[in-house]
Amino acid sequence: MRNPVTTDKAPRPIGPYSQAILDGDRIYVSGQGPGNPTTGQLELGDAATQTQRVFENMKAILEAAGSSLDKVIKCNVYLKNIGDFAAMNEVYSRTFAAPFPARTTIQAGALPGGISVEIECVARR
Repeated sequence: MRNPVTTDKAPRPIGPYSQAILDGDRIYVSGQGPGNPTTGQLELGDAATQTQRVFENMKAILEAAGSSLDKVIKCNVYLKNIGDFAAMNEVYSRTFAAPFPARTTIQAGALPGGISVEIECVARR
């Protein structure tokens, strides 16, 4: 049974999708960018700053679903510029502990709003 997950502690979707879907014991979090849920504005700092905001948003959604960053099993990372890999990876390595989630990282052709990083994940409840 698919149940949407919603929280005001993360940016509202800008299109016809849910912040996350809870399906059994799995949570599928939609791609998160560096939007500030309080102001509604994008935080367009450097890639490390944007990655930190992305994880804060993801954490809020996971907590609303009864989970946490510790229960993430897979991430897909989309970078505007693969040259930002090291900056994103440094924040990623502080966010997760071993054993680290499985991960795919790619350079995307373009990301909405000119953001540098978008991350989606799957987690256990």
